[in-house]
Amino acid sequence: DQRLEHLESWMLLGDPAMTLGFPRGRVRPTLVNGHPIATADTLSATEFAEIEGEVTNGAGARLTDFNGTVSLTLFDKPQAVRTLANNPTSLPVTFQSQTATLFRGTVSASSGAFRFRFRMPRDINFQYGAGRMSFYAQDSSRDATGFTGSVQIGGLAPGAPNDREGPVIRAYLNDERFVNGSISNQNPVLLLRLADSSGINTGSAGIDHDIVVTVDDNNRQYYVLNDFYETERDSYQKGSVRFQLPELSAGPHRLHIKAWDVLNNSSTYTLEFVVAKDEDLVLDHVLNYPNPFTTKTQFWFEHNKPGMDLRTTVEIYSVTGRIIKTLRRTINTTGNRSSEVDWDGRDEFGDRVGRGVYLYRLSVESADGRKAGRLQKLVIL
Repeated sequence: DQRLEHLESWMLLGDPAMTLGFPRGRVRPTLVNGHPIATADTLSATEFAEIEGEVTNGAGARLTDFNGTVSLTLFDKPQAVRTLANNPTSLPVTFQSQTATLFRGTVSASSGAFRFRFRMPRDINFQYGAGRMSFYAQDSSRDATGFTGSVQIGGLAPGAPNDREGPVIRAYLNDERFVNGSISNQNPVLLLRLADSSGINTGSAGIDHDIVVTVDDNNRQYYVLNDFYETERDSYQKGSVRFQLPELSAGPHRLHIKAWDVLNNSSTYTLEFVVAKDEDLVLDHVLNYPNPFTTKTQFWFEHNKPGMDLRTTVEIYSVTGRIIKTLRRTINTTGNRSSEVDWDGRDEFGDRVGRGVYLYRLSVESADGRKAGRLQKLVIL
C-alpha cells in the first residue's frame, strides 16, 4: 500500500514545514571583571572572574520583564585533535576542537540582567588565547541563547590562594534520609552534596581531577561524574550529583567517592550499605522516635522498596497483649527510610493511655505483594 509507505516515511522524517523551536531571545555578555568584554583583561588560572550580561530580544533590546535563570559554560581555548585512522583505508586528520570546560553554573536573572562570579580553575591551558562562553536563559515562557568567542584566557594569577582544604562531601542513596550502613534496593540512585569555598572541579581541562565513585574498591569499576554535577543556583561553591548506579548484587557494598576543588585539593568519602534482593521485602532499623516520649512519637523503618506504595500497619499492645491502637497508612518514599507514621499516645477512643511500657508490631506490605514485620517496644512517660 503506497499510502502506508508514505505514512511510515512521514513519521520517520517529521513535517518538513514545521518550524524548529529555536530560542528567540539573545543572551549578551557585557562586562568581564568590570570591563567591557571587547577590552577586558585576560582570565587567568585561580583568579576570581565576574561575568555580567543581559537577556535581550532579537533586536538587541534588553528584556526588562525577564526574570528567570541563565546558565553559563566557559570553554578553554581550541585544541588540535588528531583522528586515530582506525579504518585501514583512512588517513589521520587534525582539526580544532573547543570542548575543554572550565566552569558550568546557573544564576538568577532579574529584569533581564545577570551576573556570574566564580574562581577560575588551576587546570587550564596556560597559553594565551580566545576562550568561549555559551549561555542559555529561560523563564516561565521564553528562552534565549548566546555566546562569545572573544574572552581571553591564559596564564596563572599571581599569589597562591590560601586554600588547602578539599571539598565537603555528603553521600546518600535514593534520598537524603539515607544513613551510612543502611539497606538499599539493587538499583539505587547515588546522591552527592558537594561544597567548597573555591568551587568544585568539574572541568575537562585537567587530568585525574574528576568527581569519581569507585564500587567495592574495584579500580576497574568506577564512574566519572563530572557531567552529572549541577551547581546550586547563584552559587559556584556548592552543588549536587544524581547518578543511577548499575544493578548491584545482594549483600554488603562500599562506594569510595573522591572530589576536587578548582585549586586541586581533594577529599574522599566512603559510603557503605547492604543491598537486599528486590524480590524480597526487607525491613531494618525499626524504631520509634523519640522513645521514651510524652505526647508524640514517630515510627521509623528502613526498607528496600523506594518509589513503591507500602501499606503500613502499626499495632500497639499492652504488655498483657491487649490491643491499644492500630495505625494504618499507605506511604511512598523516594528513598529507603520512612518516618510518616506517628502516634499521639491515645487509644482507639481518643483517651490518653497510661505511662509505662508497650509493645508494637510494625507490618508492611508492598504493592508487589511482599510482606514483612518487626516487633519492638516503646515507653510513655
